[in-house]
Amino acid sequence: MRNGTRYSPEFKKETIRLVTELGQDVRKVAQDIGVHENTIYKWIQKYQENPEEPFVGSGHQRSEEAELRKANKRVADLEQEVAILKKAIAIFSRPQK
Repeated sequence: MRNGTRYSPEFKKETIRLVTELGQDVRKVAQDIGVHENTIYKWIQKYQENPEEPFVGSGHQRSEEAELRKANKRVADLEQEVAILKKAIAIFSRPQK
């Protein structure tokens, strides 16, 4: 694969289909599309690991990762609110002079 070339998820899925479903030789497919054989093997591995969202990257996240990140941010925001409220209570509960 040429440095910096990006392939769409649809292109990768079609390449995987050529190898897995149609039984074409990985070396032949790699030569035809202009990528290294190992690249196709990596695409197949990623697809087998997670068929629903196999090719995330470049700033994209899997839906579970996005949900977890959102939940962690919400927890951090709530912890910060609690700390601010504790400081406010401490200030307002001081005896007046």
